[in-house]
Amino acid sequence: MNVFVVNCGSSSLKYQLIDAGTEEVIAKGLCERIGIDGRLTHKPAGKEEVVREAGMPDHKSAVSYVLEALTDPVSGVIEDLSSIDAVGHRIVHGGEKFAGSVLITDEVIKAIEECNDLAPLHNPANLIGISACRALMPEVPMVAVFDTAFHQTMPAKAYLYGLPYEYYEQYKIRKYGFHGTSHSFVSKRLLQIIGRENKESKVIVCHLGNGSSVTAVHNGKSVDTSMGFTPLDGLIMGTRSGSIDPAVVQFLADKLNCSLDEVINILNKKSGVEGISGVSSDFRDLDNAVSIEGNERAATALDMFAYRTAQYIGSYAAAMNGVDAIAFTAGIGENNAKIRKAVCDYLGYLGIVLDEQANLVRGEEIRISTEDSQTAVYVIPTNEELAIARETVALVK
Repeated sequence: MNVFVVNCGSSSLKYQLIDAGTEEVIAKGLCERIGIDGRLTHKPAGKEEVVREAGMPDHKSAVSYVLEALTDPVSGVIEDLSSIDAVGHRIVHGGEKFAGSVLITDEVIKAIEECNDLAPLHNPANLIGISACRALMPEVPMVAVFDTAFHQTMPAKAYLYGLPYEYYEQYKIRKYGFHGTSHSFVSKRLLQIIGRENKESKVIVCHLGNGSSVTAVHNGKSVDTSMGFTPLDGLIMGTRSGSIDPAVVQFLADKLNCSLDEVINILNKKSGVEGISGVSSDFRDLDNAVSIEGNERAATALDMFAYRTAQYIGSYAAAMNGVDAIAFTAGIGENNAKIRKAVCDYLGYLGIVLDEQANLVRGEEIRISTEDSQTAVYVIPTNEELAIARETVALVK
């Protein structure tokens, strides 16, 4: 079975074609600048990468170009569209309506639309991708896989805010959590590695990238996570502030003489390690600024990131009354040895002993704690596209 995995942004479309039998990527790529001019970067397995400048006024045209590339006599990997057996769509927000992946129907689309207020930058784009694929492949079954679904197992004590309860009842203001597909994939793999599948287990997954979140997983289920009502909550990130005193929002609006929307834009796009360092949101640039220039603000930004990550790990170890293993994943988690070490240096009370040599490995699945470490620590590369493909196959078969 070939599964076409689609991840639509407001002006982009990422995709992979995956052989569900072997779980190999047959082709992958990216459409950029949709609605502006358009560029397709197509990477077929075993063939040369293709970059095509093409007018993409909308997502339907982008999907059309992708399908042409997949079936092209030279750059293609399938003969025709009949070789695509199912389509899996990443959907950012399912609210409380979806606790798992679902086959896409008109009723499901309507329910996703009702969550647009909760993710105004993402859900509408995700829906456009669904519409485009349905128009071009009307007979192919499609599945919606939600970033928020994995966290629907959180108990009320974890997801409710200290607000009047009627605001939750009327407006569904609560913690939802994100990166759920990644946290689900990595936690399942971690439980396989440590031999705790279908057993009592307490693990913590640190998805650390430009957007970052930490999740507590008890017996395979999410019981708490750092992102909240929106992805702005929780850890300091690339350009996001993470958790702050909410009174700061009004204070800044008054001091800067700007609107609340403008303050939220600052917290989302001009804060985080970029705002603290004044250098960049890219941790490689921060590392260089520290090691080459001795930049103190960049060093502070990195210290803050590691400190806050360790704080969440500690709080979730307390919430679960223990932890068996910890996994680092995503761009920073998989590749930045300095950040991993800085985080683990705070965790001696968990009996963690870091294997300094193993920790130098980048982007590979590996145990980075010593064998006598009381809590095991791993690097596990995430694969959200494969997770989406697996969810799709499970529902379509």
